[in-house]
Amino acid sequence: MTDHAQRLNASTHAPDGTVLAYQRHGFGRPLVLLPGQANNHHWWDGVRADFHATHATLTMDYRGTGASGKPTGNYSTQLFADDVIAVLDALEIEQADVYGTSMGGRVAQWLAARHPHRVRRLVLGCTSPGGPHAQERDGSVRRALAQADPAASRQALLDLMYSPAWLAEHPGPYTTLGDPGMPPHARRGHLVASNEHDAWDALPRITAPTLVLHGEQDRLTPAANAPLLADRIPRARMHLFPTARHAYFQECRAEAGSLVSSFLAAPPDRPFPPDAHG
Repeated sequence: MTDHAQRLNASTHAPDGTVLAYQRHGFGRPLVLLPGQANNHHWWDGVRADFHATHATLTMDYRGTGASGKPTGNYSTQLFADDVIAVLDALEIEQADVYGTSMGGRVAQWLAARHPHRVRRLVLGCTSPGGPHAQERDGSVRRALAQADPAASRQALLDLMYSPAWLAEHPGPYTTLGDPGMPPHARRGHLVASNEHDAWDALPRITAPTLVLHGEQDRLTPAANAPLLADRIPRARMHLFPTARHAYFQECRAEAGSLVSSFLAAPPDRPFPPDAHG
């Protein structure tokens, strides 16, 4: 088993010609891991290895991030979903498990609703249906993130992502705070894409068994969005992490990783692990 066989860093093109960089690690059933807004594949660095016992993890750099192209023009969560399909097509992957967090969960909603035959199982983490039905973050969060001082804005984001106790034990570096190499137009495009997401009418069309995960202390994407998704998606189940904020997948790594792995491994006649509850 060579390192080249275990890891593949390559690229393909979207229908509009944009270069899309992707990374495949490990062997087994493909698991697509989709990161948050204005982040590249490094969002998953801290936890992707947890799935390699059963899955080959597939990440990508959204357009505007990492090694992917950074075109001008309109960005949207539906466009990002089309980009994921382009990567799956390039790898000749007919069907995959999909785990999207934050804006990646918004992208995953469109993947599962518009391409149901391509998604075997779906995990939506710390995300929202968007639109008028969603529970928006409050004004104090928006003001904290919009501070002119970059250091203060970064600290505000850290506090929204992680609890003080976890930060005290994990001094960094952190890979979930945004791609520093993004040009301003791409960063604005990601913000618009996330803010304009509205998949409410499409959610009932999702046929894949779905697990919704969220940190109860999340103020960046309020936890009230989790039951909205779980109630709107047929047969979906929900699990909340009582002490976690937005980055529950890192802060509650052992519990979250085990829960997701059990869900993905469950046989067809038992689509949900026993500890997932709604």
